[in-house]
Amino acid sequence: MVPLVVRPVVMSPLRMLFIACVVAFTAAAATVDLRTKRLPNALTVPALVAALLFSLIAGWTRQQGLYGAGQYLLGALAGFAVGFGILWVLWMIGGSGGGDVKFLGALGAWLGAGSIVEVLIVSAILSLILTLLTLAIQFVRLGPGGAKRRYLAPRREDKKSCRSEELAEHLRQKQMVRRRLVPFGVPVALATWIVLAVQLIVHPAGPQAWGLM
Repeated sequence: MVPLVVRPVVMSPLRMLFIACVVAFTAAAATVDLRTKRLPNALTVPALVAALLFSLIAGWTRQQGLYGAGQYLLGALAGFAVGFGILWVLWMIGGSGGGDVKFLGALGAWLGAGSIVEVLIVSAILSLILTLLTLAIQFVRLGPGGAKRRYLAPRREDKKSCRSEELAEHLRQKQMVRRRLVPFGVPVALATWIVLAVQLIVHPAGPQAWGLM
């Protein structure tokens, strides 16, 4: 019988910094979204700029030159395009908020195109699980009627104040956020940590764990 050998994961300081930045960014986004139901530009825009700067530094350091910096920057921009593009389509059809679009774009710049797709798939599964769990809890606490009034029925003040198309659209977006059982940042943060952990286990020393290639 072959004994199981567990090899420790050896990480460079730059790689540890990468993981720390991604974890800190997603944790902050999940916390803010959970408390305010918003993902503000003050969080997503600096994270995007930091991702692009980090990709330049990482590429220059690991590949020793301008070519490597350019390759890593292109990887970050591709990740941004994929994350931003997918959520932009959902935003256009009313399936997400503007902050969600910018958040996933910034996260894509950190993780790269391949990893942000994996995060989206895992987060969709987690979102479904968390939504069903939250809905079950609300049904127990409020009853079927109370849960329906809280998440589905429009408020009276919203009906009375709806006097223009622009205001109606604003109220529709507000109601959509109120109906959301699980803030977008929470399952995305959990999915990011899961994807990073799996990458570290499967490719402990490979570039896949970086997400920037």
